[in-house]
Amino acid sequence: MKVLTPSRWSEFVAQTDALQGWAFRGHVDASWPLVPSLTRRLQLFSPDPRIWPLREGRAMRVFRRKAHIHLQDRSALDDDLRCLALMQHHGAATRLLDFTKSPFVAAFFALESASSDVAVFALNTPALWHRAPDFNTTLTRSRIDPRLPGNFERYFLGNKLPLLWYGEPSEMDSRLIAQSGLFVIPGLLDQPLDVILDNYGGSQDLLVKFVLPLSMRDEAMRALYRMNVTYATLFPDLDGLARSVSYELEAIWERLVEDYERAQPANPPNSS
Repeated sequence: MKVLTPSRWSEFVAQTDALQGWAFRGHVDASWPLVPSLTRRLQLFSPDPRIWPLREGRAMRVFRRKAHIHLQDRSALDDDLRCLALMQHHGAATRLLDFTKSPFVAAFFALESASSDVAVFALNTPALWHRAPDFNTTLTRSRIDPRLPGNFERYFLGNKLPLLWYGEPSEMDSRLIAQSGLFVIPGLLDQPLDVILDNYGGSQDLLVKFVLPLSMRDEAMRALYRMNVTYATLFPDLDGLARSVSYELEAIWERLVEDYERAQPANPPNSS
């Protein structure tokens, strides 16, 4: 995995502009490994990887048995990828890794709540479109497509194959559309994505990690705000609007202070 360390926002913009067609993911801590939320959950509470497939399969069955109560159309539950996307959307730990086609969206998620250096990962999806892992060159993206019935259980749920698939579910929700989102699905939960990609060989860079210093945050967040990349646009609902207010507290505070000071009388009356 190549690691780049731009020092200014404009440098990051130029570097990612050269990665046309790639997918991006932001991490609020540059030290975090590139693993899904399900991995972190299982490592904490189920340290034996041998039973991870059983636990993941049970979680999906439980969700399917009960989620229909809250759905007007339960057809999403019959499609493995749509079911996982629905689980992820509502806060469940899954093996899906959220990526976006926009480096700016990824940078926003990395920087918005940052208190240390952050990371934006870039995945070379054009190079992976027709690629298969070296250990089995028949396992192309189209063959392992989890949107096809039975493929999620066949290639992913067993947690045995060091491969990945990326793409979108057959039907996308409003948040996924607003974020230009897609999913990356690893075949192994106990290895980070960069290690899994080592199985694909070749001379091309398949994964690039941009480490963005905390000192870049103010400049970057102002630029993203002007681009209308905010929680309000990325989560087009009341939750997103409410979360977007957090940045309003810092983004316009200096101007508010200036307006307040100008509004004060030159010689305030004696309060005594």
